[in-house]
Amino acid sequence: MYNNVLKFHMDFIDVVFPLNIGPLTYHCREELSNQIETGMIVSAPIKNRVCEGIVIGRSLNTPSGRVKAIQGVRGDGPLLSGAMIELLKWMSKYYLVEKGLVLKNMLPRETFGKIKRRSKKCSFHHPAATKAYFLQSDIDTQEIHGFLETLRGREYRTFLVKAPSTSYEYSLLVTILPETENVIVLVPELSVVHQLYPLLAERFGKRVCPFHSGLSRSSRFAAIDNILSGTSDIILGTRSAIFAPLKKVSFIAVLQEHSNSYKQENMPCYSGRDVAVVRGYLEKATVLLSSICPSVESLFNCQRGKYTMLKVKENNKRPKVKIVDIRYEKLRNSCLSRTVLDHSSKSIKSDRKVIFILNRRGYSTQLQCADCNYVEECPSCKIPLVLHRQAMLLKCHYCNLTLDVPERCSRCKGHNIRLLGAGTQKVQENIEELMGVETMRIDSDRARKKSDFDIQLADVVGTGKKVIIGTKLVMGRLTHSRVFSTAVFLNPDLCLNIPDFRSAERTFQEIAALIDKVEPDGTIFIQTRMPQHYVYKYLKNNDYPSFVREELERRRSLRYPPYSRLILVKFLAKRDLSKDLAETVKKIDKNVEVLGPSLSRSIKDTLEFKILLKSSSRDKLHFAARAFVEEFKNVKDMKIRVDVDPVKI
Repeated sequence: MYNNVLKFHMDFIDVVFPLNIGPLTYHCREELSNQIETGMIVSAPIKNRVCEGIVIGRSLNTPSGRVKAIQGVRGDGPLLSGAMIELLKWMSKYYLVEKGLVLKNMLPRETFGKIKRRSKKCSFHHPAATKAYFLQSDIDTQEIHGFLETLRGREYRTFLVKAPSTSYEYSLLVTILPETENVIVLVPELSVVHQLYPLLAERFGKRVCPFHSGLSRSSRFAAIDNILSGTSDIILGTRSAIFAPLKKVSFIAVLQEHSNSYKQENMPCYSGRDVAVVRGYLEKATVLLSSICPSVESLFNCQRGKYTMLKVKENNKRPKVKIVDIRYEKLRNSCLSRTVLDHSSKSIKSDRKVIFILNRRGYSTQLQCADCNYVEECPSCKIPLVLHRQAMLLKCHYCNLTLDVPERCSRCKGHNIRLLGAGTQKVQENIEELMGVETMRIDSDRARKKSDFDIQLADVVGTGKKVIIGTKLVMGRLTHSRVFSTAVFLNPDLCLNIPDFRSAERTFQEIAALIDKVEPDGTIFIQTRMPQHYVYKYLKNNDYPSFVREELERRRSLRYPPYSRLILVKFLAKRDLSKDLAETVKKIDKNVEVLGPSLSRSIKDTLEFKILLKSSSRDKLHFAARAFVEEFKNVKDMKIRVDVDPVKI
C-alpha cells in the first residue's frame, strides 16, 4: 500500500517558470518519469503556449481536477543543483516574491531560448588593465593561514577582511585562487570586471569567465556553455554572477562588500552579498568578504561570531587628511577655500593630478543654521527633514511628519538659516575662472552611458587633464589606486545630512574610497561647516574601528539595524491610498513599528506611497509585510514593491 501511494505521488512534479508566478504542478508521463530529475529543464503548457521551466521536485500533494502533462525534457542532466534549488526557495521566502521571479533573475533568458551555437570561438573583450595599480607582492600568507585551512578543508565559513587598500584586495584574491577551484568572484561595478579580467585571465587562462548583464547574447550563451562544460570554473562578475550555474562551488569572494551596488533595486530586491553568504552555506563553500571600509552590519556579524575577522597589517603610508572649517576660512567664492585652491595650484604646477568631489545627492535640500550649524531633523527618527519647495514644508521621509519652515533655528534660536546645495557645473566654472586651468567634469549629465564613463576615466589615469571635477560615480568606477596627489571633498556635509540612518557610515566609506585614490604622500581636504562631527574625527585619525563602535551605540539607542530589521513596502496607484493603508496599519502586530504611510513622490498621474516596517523579530516583520501585500494585491491599477533589508529609504 505504501509503495503504491508513493508511486502515485511520483506521477506529479512541480515546475517553476521564469515568470512572476509560483510553481505549477504537472503530470509526468511514464516514459518520462525515469528521465526527469530535480533541476532539469522541461517544457510544459501554460494557457495556450508551451514554456520551459525548471523542475523543483516531486509534488507532495495530489492535485484535483484535470492536470496538464509535461511535454518534453531538455538536456541530459540538471541545470540547477540541489543547493541552487534550495537557494531559490530561500530567496522566494526571504524576499517575499514568487519563485518564478527569482528563477528569472537566476538564469539568463538564453538558458531557456533556442540560440544556435556560434561556429567560431567566442572571446571576451575587455579594456587592458595596468598591473602596477593592482598587485602587490607583500601578502603575508601567515595572516590568512586559518582562512586557507578552511578553504582546503572544503568547509563553510564566512571571513571578513578590512583591506588596507583596494590593491590589497585584488592581490589577496590572486594569492588565494591557486589554492582552490570552482570559484565565484563578485565585484560591485562592471568597470572592476573590465580591470580584473585581463589580470586573472593572464594567470588562469580559460578557467576565468566573465558573467554579467553587459555581455552580448552570444557571449552570455558561450559563458554558460563554458561553465556547464567545466571549461571555466572561476566566474567573475557583478551581483548576478552569484547565480552562475556551477555544479559545485568551493569559494566565493565578494570584493568591496560594503557597496550599495550589490543591492538590486527591482524585485526581487536581493543583496548579492547576502545571497553569496547563503549560497556558501548551502554549498559548504568558504566565503570571503573584503573591503577597505566593511559595512557596519558585517562587522557586527563578526562581533556575534557569525563571521570570522581576518586581521591583516595596515598600510602606514597614508595621505594626510586635513579638515577645512569653511566657517572661518577665507573663501574665494561660496564653496572653494583659499587653502584648497593654493594647494591645488601647487600640485598642478608640479604636473600632478587634482580631483574635486561633490556629493551625488546635492539636490537634497536641508535647512542649516549658519550660527550653530544645526540641521533641522525629525524629533523621533533623528534624520534630517527635507524641504519641499512647492508646499514650503519640512518633511520626514521615514514617518511622514510635516512641519512648517521655521523662522529660527530650533537649537540656538538664531535667524541665520540657509539652504544646503551646490552643483558640479557651477564648481567647474569657478575653478576654471579662479585657477586659470582647463578641467574635466564627470557626472551623470556628461556621461549618459557607462561607455562614456569608461572613456573619460581612461583619460583621467592617462595623460589627460590635471583637474577633475566629479561625483561619487567617479569613485565607484575608478578602479585604479593612487592616481591623484590632491583630493578635495567639497560638500560632505550634504552626505551626512541625507535623511537616512546610514548617512554617517556612507560618508566615511565615500571619503575612504577617495583617500584610496590619493598617493601616499598626497593630501585630501575635507571642506565642512561641521568639523566637530565624529565622522571627521575618526577619518583624520584613520580609526574606523572606533567609528564603528560609536555608530553601533547610536543605532542601538534608536533600534536601527543591525539591532532591528527593516522592510520597505511601496505602493504605486492612481488614487490616494492614505486612508486604506492607515486602516491596515491598525491590524499590524504591536511588536512591529510602522513608519508611515507617507506619500514619497508623484510621477505623472501615479502616486507612490511607502510604509517602513521595523522590528527585532524577523518572523513578525515578514508576517506584517505579507499582510500589506495580501490586503492590496488584488486591487486594480496598483503595483506593490517589497524591499527587504533596504539600503535606500
